[in-house]
Amino acid sequence: MAEYTLPQATKNMDQAIRCIEMHTTGEPTRIVYAGYPALSGTLLEQRALASEKYDHLRRRLILEPRGHRDMYGAVLRQSTELVDAGLADIGVIFMTNDGYSNMCGHATIALGRFLIDTFEVTIFPKRKALQVTPAGTLIRLHAPSGIVEVTVQTLQDGRSDPSKPVSFLSVPSFATGWDIRITVPPERRWHVGREVETVSVNFAYGGAFFCMVDARRLYSSGQKATLAGDDLKALEEAAFAIRDLVNEDKELRKFVTLPNSDNQGLGMLYAIVVVFDGLGKPEPGTASVETGLCFFDNHQIDRSPTGSAVCARMALAHARGDIALGEARTYHSLVSNSHEGQGAFIARIVEGKTDGLRVQLGGRTYYTGSHVFVHEPSDYICEGFMLDTLRGWQGD
Repeated sequence: MAEYTLPQATKNMDQAIRCIEMHTTGEPTRIVYAGYPALSGTLLEQRALASEKYDHLRRRLILEPRGHRDMYGAVLRQSTELVDAGLADIGVIFMTNDGYSNMCGHATIALGRFLIDTFEVTIFPKRKALQVTPAGTLIRLHAPSGIVEVTVQTLQDGRSDPSKPVSFLSVPSFATGWDIRITVPPERRWHVGREVETVSVNFAYGGAFFCMVDARRLYSSGQKATLAGDDLKALEEAAFAIRDLVNEDKELRKFVTLPNSDNQGLGMLYAIVVVFDGLGKPEPGTASVETGLCFFDNHQIDRSPTGSAVCARMALAHARGDIALGEARTYHSLVSNSHEGQGAFIARIVEGKTDGLRVQLGGRTYYTGSHVFVHEPSDYICEGFMLDTLRGWQGD
């Protein structure tokens, strides 16, 4: 391998942050494995400290010029209260362009593969103690929403098998309301739905709260719901209008509240999922198929089918009697539909208990590279930016 002499400024390793880059159906995961400041306390306390004291690092890693609006991050936490108690193998803090989330399916899939391929004890101290099952190697991931069991199929040398899906068993998932009608005032209507006076939505939890809406409900009479790249702006406008209407209505917020939880971040609407029922190529062994487009945080759009949203949608489908325990469904995104169905998530309800359903979900993930991020002291935009939020010079 050739040796390259690089500028000295790129070797400022004292404050370098090291990351592995992966994608799951095109949705990126930037996994921070070294260089992040020490955090103490429970996982939720660590996340709060990250938000209060080190949020500039989230911005630096997620936003331009090192990232972009749709970047997603995951910071490994080798010590949490559940890891230290032997109930989990490693923890994680999820990062978005606007803050920190409770659960992320596509990032969990990426983390599963990376952690199996990681034999460095400083990165994953419990790697050698992982349980090997007939289905694969099991990782108990401590996410802010709870413990997520991740199973990774491996090759003979112990590394992950890139040709096989990574699967995880969800936290308890449940529906909180369906066929809920929202009144849309004339001044809040979107471009393709000027005639839409009310819209029917559904609410469910899959590690975070989601609001699902049938794409056909977003269009005025005579207009057809379609899904292509040039439809994104219209669907985005509608999705965030609905999100704002839900967040502003006390009665509607009841559908996105998790009682008796000390995790305040769970009592909020995380995302809107625009659903195209029956759209996409069903995978063999699945009973049905649908495509979803997930809009979340500061106008992020998930490229993947959105794992936690799939768990919520499975719980909703079961509550409505549309899918039975043990039945599998194919979930697509715009990206998987554009690649002949490759990248779909396959989900199956495997447990039904009083606190919710457990969904087993599988998807494939791939490496795209690695980064060593540095910053120079005089770099005035080292904390990142989003271009459309900048205030330009106003003149004299």
